[in-house]
Amino acid sequence: MALYSIRKARGCWRFTRALHKGAEAAPAPQKDAVKRVFSGIQPTGIPHLGNYLGAIESWVRLQDAHGSVLYSIVDLHSVTVPQDPAVLRQSILDMTAALLACGINPEKSILFQQSQVSEHTQLSWILTCMVRLPRLQHLHQWKAKTAKQKHDGTVGLLTYPVLQAADVLLYKSTHVPVGEDQVQHMELVQDLARGFNKKYGAFFPVPQAVLTSMRKVKSLRDPSAKMSKSDPDKLATVRITDSPDEIVRKFRKAVTDFTSEVTYDPARRGGVSNMVAIHSAVTGLPVEEVVRQSAGVDTARYKLVVADAVIEKFAPIKSEIERLKMDEGHLQKVLQAGSAKAKELAYPVCQEVKELVGFL
Repeated sequence: MALYSIRKARGCWRFTRALHKGAEAAPAPQKDAVKRVFSGIQPTGIPHLGNYLGAIESWVRLQDAHGSVLYSIVDLHSVTVPQDPAVLRQSILDMTAALLACGINPEKSILFQQSQVSEHTQLSWILTCMVRLPRLQHLHQWKAKTAKQKHDGTVGLLTYPVLQAADVLLYKSTHVPVGEDQVQHMELVQDLARGFNKKYGAFFPVPQAVLTSMRKVKSLRDPSAKMSKSDPDKLATVRITDSPDEIVRKFRKAVTDFTSEVTYDPARRGGVSNMVAIHSAVTGLPVEEVVRQSAGVDTARYKLVVADAVIEKFAPIKSEIERLKMDEGHLQKVLQAGSAKAKELAYPVCQEVKELVGFL
């Protein structure tokens, strides 16, 4: 039975909290806390090449390297923009299938659905009451997204970085793998942890950002922008379930330049350098070795070489996604089991936060 269903009495909760805190019971959490990794991904359907190389691939490595790892499908974040309920439900299952197919193992990490753990929103509200409005208004992503929406952004869009902070701090996470576009939000997480500790005493570890080696995959059609599912140009983004023909077509149309030689120079040759970076990431070869092997190959031919490498990388993943999507009951059970495990960790932390704040 889930812990939250049997902890009605406050005295009972104090006892069970002591059982669960373990090393985290020490008064200096940053020195003695359990090393814990947390990261989340929005349920926007099937991940693309940038999601895989920029996040998911590193998640697989981290679950093998750390004893306590949580990965959340952050569906609460997804409703900061309008969603079709039926599409959202399917997208949650599709993302679950994709993560499992890519190598996320529920036996090594906790894979769960954010909205099934109500403590996320409880802690988010407490933290929201600690942050000033101008701090959120000056975040780069708020400025960028409201500019796209002609200054018609919702309050949820403004405050979702605080929910991100709650996602991380709720589990007393110590390490958070992030892309370079999330560094500013991680600074907010760290500041909120410090602010809470200063006001209520040492409680939250101040989490460290872990930047992935492949920080940002660029759009195939605009090397100055990152690859995105929302890109209106369908040739700009490669999904991991794209057919071989679709992948070849997208790479053939990828923007490079008028120089035929394959070199790696992101500042001057963004398009070709993006091809080299992708090639390096999917093959595991160093950039220098990729360039060396491509000597004498013109960029038109080289784009097809990269396409072939991507097809080879994604073929087994695509097949496994298709298999998993046929059993929605299994995917739902994976999320329910993971959410129950996450709840066991989240409940005592949230209860202690509420006690520190002054709630009865």
